Amino acid sequence: MKKFWCLFFLFWPIVAVLAFVIAPSRQWWFPGPAASPLGSQIDDLFYLILTIVSVTFVGVMAALFYALWIASHNEGRSRFSHGSHNLEVIWTIVPAGILLFIALYQLDVWAQYRVKSRFPKGVLTSPVAEVTARQFEWRIRYPAPDRIFRDEAEVQNWLRNPEPGDLHAVNELHCSSAGPQLIYLRTQDVQHSFFLPQLRVKQDAVPGLVIPIWFEAINEAKAFDANLKGVAYDLVCAELCGWGHYKMKARVIAQPDDDYKAYLKRLQREQLDDGTTAAANAPAEKE
Repeated sequence: MKKFWCLFFLFWPIVAVLAFVIAPSRQWWFPGPAASPLGSQIDDLFYLILTIVSVTFVGVMAALFYALWIASHNEGRSRFSHGSHNLEVIWTIVPAGILLFIALYQLDVWAQYRVKSRFPKGVLTSPVAEVTARQFEWRIRYPAPDRIFRDEAEVQNWLRNPEPGDLHAVNELHCSSAGPQLIYLRTQDVQHSFFLPQLRVKQDAVPGLVIPIWFEAINEAKAFDANLKGVAYDLVCAELCGWGHYKMKARVIAQPDDDYKAYLKRLQREQLDDGTTAAANAPAEKE
């Protein structure tokens, strides 16, 4: 039985090492490679932390295996110890140093994603849309295609006061793949979570707050959908928000800039169409 416990603690480090080596190629950790530059940096942070945790786990299990193996061959009397001050200092300082290193190492990525002064230039004054989460859907409000904001104060005024020319959609957010894009997130009722797994973007929608989120979608040629004229990415709610949480799924479609502008024009025509014969017979604007 003593040998069993030795082998038991030897088995799990082997499993951990195999999982660490095999999992990335099998995409066990993520739903495919990151589809955004910032997402790639987030993946690097994840694998750094995973490496540190894996090395620590293997080291602890190896120490347990060694201690049990030696004890299983020792038929003599047990030897008691009151501990080691030096060891206690070491296993306090080393973990603290590792945690401090991780905290400092991730600051740059965190600032890029969360600190407004580090956002890509111009995104705060050229929002793609306002996204409002509600039980159980995502409501999208785009500014009119010809709407130009001069400064951030005008954007904030637009967020507070919807305009007649605004365009509306549900569960389908279109954006350009030509560069960084920004949306303003809010919730109409309870707390939700705006989550784009392929882009590694996640942000809680908190009642009473309007939160800017920027992302940059890579228009992958192999994932390009000719029917959508772009690449579709999943948009889900990552916060348990009620009985219909499971169906709160949408998509973000990243398109070439011309196709994105054509989509907004088409959406504008659809919303202005009052169903009359004159409107129906009007020549369609060339996309």
